[in-house]
Amino acid sequence: MCGRFTQSSSRPKLSKEFKVPLAYTPKAKPAYNIAPSQPVLILREDNDTRKFEYVNWGLIPSWAKDPAIGNRMINARVETLDQKPSFRGPLRHHRCLVVADGFYEWKREGSYRQPYYIRLKSGDPFGFAGLWSHWTSSDGSEILSCTVITMEAGDLLQSIHHRMPVILRKKNRDLWINASNQNNREALSFLEPIEDKELEAYPVSTQVNSPANDSSECVKPLKTGEGSS
Repeated sequence: MCGRFTQSSSRPKLSKEFKVPLAYTPKAKPAYNIAPSQPVLILREDNDTRKFEYVNWGLIPSWAKDPAIGNRMINARVETLDQKPSFRGPLRHHRCLVVADGFYEWKREGSYRQPYYIRLKSGDPFGFAGLWSHWTSSDGSEILSCTVITMEAGDLLQSIHHRMPVILRKKNRDLWINASNQNNREALSFLEPIEDKELEAYPVSTQVNSPANDSSECVKPLKTGEGSS
């Protein structure tokens, strides 16, 4: 699964990486411990134009009666995307990149759960494959929301957790968010796993366990002697 991630890249770096003019790239405070229900930065296509936007993490289907359903939909399994009513429509019409530069997973070591930080070796920002939705309440208020798609973890991460978010390869980003492509089978073909050799993972402090802790300390590697004992 994916329950926490980071987005700490600078505005110029995001502009360059995702090919969006700097003027249309939002200023953002670095976030080192993003948790479900919080605002997350996505990139989607709107009238053939790439658009950054902040939305709530936890997908609320357009037909939902209660927005609280989003609390249970922070992730969507790639294996059942085109089968679940909550995701089938967004898969066809509302695909996006969830902007990140790393994520956390917890490895169980007996009764202890050791958090690990996973990122690209390059340190570059990337895009999780995501789906977004537009929900309108009976009083006319609106909420934009999203979910992060997950898949079986590769060999590098299997010892930490059996699932991981889908990190889209650069060659597939444009194809994934292209709103004119409404073929679900073809869209699923873009969800290729990133190669293990591009990733690195290392243990970090358990302060990341609390969403209240949001600083660069969260992503620092553990020093010798720290962690479980």
